[in-house]
Amino acid sequence: MNFYNRILQETETDRQTLLAIPFIQQGAAGDLALESYTAFLTQAYHHVKHTIPLLMACGGRLPERLEWLRVAIGEYIEEEMGHQEWILNDIAACAADKEAVRHGTPSQETELMVAYAYDTIARNNPIGFFGMVLVLEGTSIALATHAAENIRNSLNLPEAAFSYLSSHGSLDIGHVDFYRELMNKVEREEDKLAIIHAGKMFYRLYGDIFRALPMVAASSTAG
Repeated sequence: MNFYNRILQETETDRQTLLAIPFIQQGAAGDLALESYTAFLTQAYHHVKHTIPLLMACGGRLPERLEWLRVAIGEYIEEEMGHQEWILNDIAACAADKEAVRHGTPSQETELMVAYAYDTIARNNPIGFFGMVLVLEGTSIALATHAAENIRNSLNLPEAAFSYLSSHGSLDIGHVDFYRELMNKVEREEDKLAIIHAGKMFYRLYGDIFRALPMVAASSTAG
């Protein structure tokens, strides 16, 4: 079994637990009120804005034997640049105050996930950060494009309110192919275990963000 498939196998239970969260289920069905959708975008902004700093921190701490991975991180950085601004623009398209979000503070759950990401890089094996990449990009493909279309239809919002979700559904298909290729180059067992451990942790931490979001069904606010 290649390492990418091993990661999927060993984190499958964690993934299914995340996907079963009621907020995610209702989002995929398009049954979320505007309040819930903007709350999701708000927390997305507060973790996505750390993507570039985290990638840079990870690249800076990788040992020389993983130079090939540091080069790949440079490609990730180029791809992810400015995505937090997409989210703020989506928030504005929902008639919410994007500057209030920009200058606001994250939920405790979002802050903890971000803090754990930095801690993984600084205190543990920095390659563990790719456990976070697995969770965020894999979840996007499973839900993003489908959820965006359904939520847009139920709330009658413009396409401009879904640039983050819509783009990640399609963008991350290519990202996952790239991720698979990288993970299958990982050779040391200590590195593999660090990625799997972090993946399990991030499924839990990312799930906690969704568990804490205000879940208001679009159907309950209709009419």
